Amino acid sequence: MKHYCGLVFIILLFIHNQRVFAEDGFVRTRGIQFIMNGSPFYANGFNAYWLMVVASDPSQRDKVSSAFQEAANQGLRVARTWAFSDGGYKPLQYSPGSYNEQMFKTVLTRKNSLTGIAYKDEPTIMAWELMNEPRCTSDPSGKTIQAWITEMASYVKSIDSNHLLEAGLEGFYGSSKQQINPNFQVGTDFIANNQINGIDFATVHSYPDQWLSGSSFEAQLSFLNGWVRDHIQDAQNVLKKPVLFAEFGRSLKESGYNTNQRDQIFNAVYSAIYSSARGGGAAFGGLFWQLLVEGMDSYRDGYEVILSESSSTVSLIAQESQKLGHIRRMYEKLRNIEKWKKARDIRRAQWWAGAGNKVVGKGN
Repeated sequence: MKHYCGLVFIILLFIHNQRVFAEDGFVRTRGIQFIMNGSPFYANGFNAYWLMVVASDPSQRDKVSSAFQEAANQGLRVARTWAFSDGGYKPLQYSPGSYNEQMFKTVLTRKNSLTGIAYKDEPTIMAWELMNEPRCTSDPSGKTIQAWITEMASYVKSIDSNHLLEAGLEGFYGSSKQQINPNFQVGTDFIANNQINGIDFATVHSYPDQWLSGSSFEAQLSFLNGWVRDHIQDAQNVLKKPVLFAEFGRSLKESGYNTNQRDQIFNAVYSAIYSSARGGGAAFGGLFWQLLVEGMDSYRDGYEVILSESSSTVSLIAQESQKLGHIRRMYEKLRNIEKWKKARDIRRAQWWAGAGNKVVGKGN
């Protein structure tokens, strides 16, 4: 059987530049939450699609190191980046619709040249994404995308069962809830697509400035609040899977843009994530679009955030890291208390068993 896969994004885990191998270090799902090494995991992070391209150029490679260092300084734990190349020598995609299947297997099974660990066994990789923003406007019924995700999820999991997998959806609903969409359908269904076996968590993208470009900022913000709320509720109550807000932002190229507007967009997403996470809900993190460092003017698209430039937006990012970190530490303390109680009960049982034997022996 032919497999056409658009495995294009990889979600990387980094925690203050430290490799995490306690227990096995893989992020897994437990109901509507993510778990790493027995404790809940929350992801405040960023998009940097350019990491692989820039890292391949020795003269530019320092920008990747700078990006990770600046991100770690703000408590960011997850990066989403490209895991593909088009055209050229041994590409993943020869041309639109023409894929190199062997190269997909190579990506999943390749050994890291620095660590010697195969990517499929590498805990630094949190998850694979099938395709960025899959759409099929020629089939608004959603059957084409549903069949493709079903096939490819099974295919990827047959090669790599260690890592989480997501479909890369923007979050548009099918006919059952199309009123939630920003006045259009793209052949996807947030509910049906994410219910497919092998899809471990849902993703949502949020660009009200693009989707409602003719509306006021107040209308865009109102839409965003409802968009985020509905997806958290559906992930928790219908899908019963975690949800990641994998892209969000506001372009400084928009007419009438000001920093306060971008801050309100970030705050709306971050507040909803934190509220859900604090209550043990399905939202576990957000990745803003996009992170750049100084000297990357050619990559500026209007949505860039440069962490070394002190700004109110950077402060919001750092605050979200701190708040999610507080929740994580709280759960870790509770987990340690439970482990201590179990150990105490075992010791008590052993002591009583030993004391009982002594009493019986003395009586004989």
